[in-house]
Amino acid sequence: MSSKLDPVTQAIRIQIPKTQQQEHSTPLYITSSFTFDEAESMRAAFADESDDNIYSRFSNPNVDEFVDKMCALEGAEAGFATSTGMSAIFSSMFALLKQGDHLICCSSVFGSTFTMVTKYLPRFGITATLVPVGDNAAWEAAVQPNTKMIYLETPTNPQLEVLDLEWSGQFAKKHNLILNVDNCFATPLLQKPIDYGADLVVHSATKWIDGQGRVLGGVVVGRADLVKEIYLFCRNTGPSMSPFNAWVLSKSLETLDVRMQRHCENALKMAEILQNNPNVAWVKYPFLPTHPQYEIAKKQMKLGGGVLCLEIKGGIEAGRKFLDSLEMLSVTANLGDTRSIASHPASTTHSRLTEAERLSVGITSGLIRISAGLEKVDDIIADIAQALEKSAL
Repeated sequence: MSSKLDPVTQAIRIQIPKTQQQEHSTPLYITSSFTFDEAESMRAAFADESDDNIYSRFSNPNVDEFVDKMCALEGAEAGFATSTGMSAIFSSMFALLKQGDHLICCSSVFGSTFTMVTKYLPRFGITATLVPVGDNAAWEAAVQPNTKMIYLETPTNPQLEVLDLEWSGQFAKKHNLILNVDNCFATPLLQKPIDYGADLVVHSATKWIDGQGRVLGGVVVGRADLVKEIYLFCRNTGPSMSPFNAWVLSKSLETLDVRMQRHCENALKMAEILQNNPNVAWVKYPFLPTHPQYEIAKKQMKLGGGVLCLEIKGGIEAGRKFLDSLEMLSVTANLGDTRSIASHPASTTHSRLTEAERLSVGITSGLIRISAGLEKVDDIIADIAQALEKSAL
């Protein structure tokens, strides 16, 4: 595929070689292993002297096609697809860090990421320092002689804080650190961390990349030398993507651009209207001028994304009543779907954090995260408005 084509076009047109059937749509390669015509071919494959497929835990044509598309979208040298978004995050850390290493992590991260960094990394002798968004002095102070990696999300989940990728890239280069960025909320259509110096980019493909709440998946893309270590780690530990899920996700990428445009349009209109609702204390969305990092978001993002969050007056009881009062929006632990979704992080995704830990990253008891779907935006807003009225205390 010509590199002169726009990445959006490449995400539609990249395709593994056709079979003798000359199919227009890539077929499914549902097989656990691949055969060889002679012993020498099999030996060469296991010795990494050929690109032949061996076993679908190592590689598979459907997975290869999906990864190639993600690399084109992110501008990455190489990539590896995993079974879930968390396995992508896990692999990107555990494949490259060892006992005695130190990680600097943004304090505002997904709840499972927070747990992995604070509970499981230390069991393997890997220490971590959590640093607030935007506190450049704290990031500098966190650097230790054994620091090897920086991990961050932007926008963060669920508070939608925006980290300055240009500053982060310069910071990582200054200290010779691996910069590992979770780009799930923005997708490669809205921002490209590699352009700012990121060495690795991870995604939960379960979210916007699938876009219809059908399959689980994750992917890591970035520098070829780092991805090779991640591939070898995953090849031996097993968190590989299934061929079927890769086939679904590869097809999903063909509509990512048009879907994200609608998601972002809906989210911005919702944020603009809901910030004036009397039952809402505040609304946060990267492309609202009231967002604390609005200028940074405008600098590094093409659009504001499909997620907004708001604080309902009345705290945790009002938040739960709001969810119970919704008539159309889905109440589920996901985002990035065609259907709009509302969730209450304090009692779900971040419920295992202590109240002090939640408050330290801005997760208040009345915080509601909304993933804007593809429905007509007036219908989404009407459902939210009636639920807010019913939940008013």
